[in-house]
Amino acid sequence: MTSPSQDGRITTAGTALPLRSGRRAIAVPALTTAASLLGLLLLWSFAAGAWPSRAFPPPDQVWRVLLNDTATGELPYHLGVTLGRVAAAFIVAMVVGSVIGVLLGIHRRADQFFNPWVVLFLNIPALVIIVLAYVWFGLNEAAAIGAVAVNKIPNVVVTMREGARALDPRYAEMAAVYRFGPLDRLRHILLPQLQPYLAAASRSGIALIWKIVLVVELLGRSNGVGFQIYLHFQLFDVAAILAYTLAFVAVMLLIELLLVQPVERHATRWRRRPA
Repeated sequence: MTSPSQDGRITTAGTALPLRSGRRAIAVPALTTAASLLGLLLLWSFAAGAWPSRAFPPPDQVWRVLLNDTATGELPYHLGVTLGRVAAAFIVAMVVGSVIGVLLGIHRRADQFFNPWVVLFLNIPALVIIVLAYVWFGLNEAAAIGAVAVNKIPNVVVTMREGARALDPRYAEMAAVYRFGPLDRLRHILLPQLQPYLAAASRSGIALIWKIVLVVELLGRSNGVGFQIYLHFQLFDVAAILAYTLAFVAVMLLIELLLVQPVERHATRWRRRPA
């Protein structure tokens, strides 16, 4: 039983729990992160001022390029194109890799047969797959997205295969006793046990895919952040290179903080947490 006390705290079974503890737990890491980024910015400014060079522009110059390209619409357009490719490749890689990984984890003989294939694709350099995709299928959007997905699928397969191997057979027996249908088995038996592995594959997938997308755009597309970085590299415009790079990294960090982490917390809300 809980009851409020006079000093604004909640008493539970004789123990006073501060109402501000939750806010403090959120505010302290945020302030620490902000202070860390501010320190990095100050260090960058000091280094650029101490050793002035065209190859190492100060933060204010990069900021001016960022504002100018945002005002003209160049930066939002190329960011949107790249994010679309990242999303498409991510969905394809996660769906295909998860299905293959779970099937290999459940069926041992199939895993033994296809394991050399998985090892082979894990060790093929991303650059080789991108070049072959462009040679075989042309410089088009399908080849670009497919090349990125193929680079990520083996990693998803390995992660989800381990998750399928760790499935508890007692839950499958319970589902058989209560005559669960395929959808109920997927929703209540399979997905909750695979959730940690899905989260790991998703997080590593986003980090890997957006980097490969930039290479794909650099080699064979006429738009996107990777294309812009290549264009400014030819002009030796380091400020523009850093502006597009930091803008895209900032967007990916926002996706991590505002989308990936909330979805992960929602998916694991059923787990028992320490008091």
